[in-house]
Amino acid sequence: MEKLKELREGRALSLRELANEAGVGHNTIYRIEHGQGTVLPRTVRRLAKALSVEPRELMKRSGSDA
Repeated sequence: MEKLKELREGRALSLRELANEAGVGHNTIYRIEHGQGTVLPRTVRRLAKALSVEPRELMKRSGSDA
């Protein structure tokens, strides 16, 4: 999920800050940003809510508007 890191950094959030907001582990966010493992739908929803975006926004490629 390339878009996750882009959105997180665009909001000037550290891994730990986003993790606290979303209620997930910072290691989980690190793994997602680096394409390691699979992501549970509920984790995507939590991250999207913390970033104030729709879950589908996180699924976009970095830099993509479509």
